[in-house]
Amino acid sequence: MKLTFTFYFLFFMGLMHAQRDFSKVEITSEKLSDNIHVLFGSGGNIGLAIGEAHAYVIDDQFGPLTDKILAHIKSITAKPVKFVLNTHWHGDHTGGNGNMAKQGALIIAHDNVRKRMSSKQDRGGGRISEPSPEDALPVITFNDKMTLHLGNGKTMYAMHVNDAHTDGDSYYYFPEDNVLHMGDNFFEGRYPYIDLNSGGDIDGLISNVSMVLGMVDEETKIIPGHGKVAGKNDLESYKNVLTALRERIIKARNDGNSLEETQKMGLSKEWDATHGTGFIGPDRIVEFIYKSAD
Repeated sequence: MKLTFTFYFLFFMGLMHAQRDFSKVEITSEKLSDNIHVLFGSGGNIGLAIGEAHAYVIDDQFGPLTDKILAHIKSITAKPVKFVLNTHWHGDHTGGNGNMAKQGALIIAHDNVRKRMSSKQDRGGGRISEPSPEDALPVITFNDKMTLHLGNGKTMYAMHVNDAHTDGDSYYYFPEDNVLHMGDNFFEGRYPYIDLNSGGDIDGLISNVSMVLGMVDEETKIIPGHGKVAGKNDLESYKNVLTALRERIIKARNDGNSLEETQKMGLSKEWDATHGTGFIGPDRIVEFIYKSAD
């Protein structure tokens, strides 16, 4: 019964995506520092860094939105988009890669992002992602970390982190501006999606969030993959929810309860009204943690 539900859930979500009317999407933005902005639309939050000569974009949402995204960027800066960096491989963050490349941008991401985008991916429940076109693939990849020099003394640090949302997750940190883009390691105010078929792992996620909490201060502006711009206290609250859920769910599993039995125990009930009404509900977050935690 649970497998049937999962299959129809994924089928329905795929159908919604196919029928989405991108003509109604508006791109908005928020200024985080003199040269860092975040853009909101449909899909993962977009980071925009304005360098001395070029603009740098972190994630690019869906392909049909590229013209709107570029038009909004031009309303902020006349500098051309020269580099697009992906936080991971999912289509709501990389769907505009091909369009951006045709505009002259170089696509940069972790090695595993290119590997997953260039091969057929089993998303679970019978859902398959076909390989991306060649022009959508990252042309520059890194294994561990990389530094981009934006000019005027500004830098962007790219860092691959532990397997968490996927096995290709990267953070992009602007130390001089005190801004960090965490991609889908951070779903602000909601339960995260842990892509088990792409190497996702709750322990890696908690470890990555803990690492960030040791890096940032009260003034740091954190761009989540989804949700509003956040700060250290928001990320601390997110970690507390994840840690408590992991402890409860793994105890239930170790006590011999099946996944279905654990899902019926109400282990997430105090956060369901605030965190569980979006894409990932209570049963799904329990499933992710139950299956991925050591």
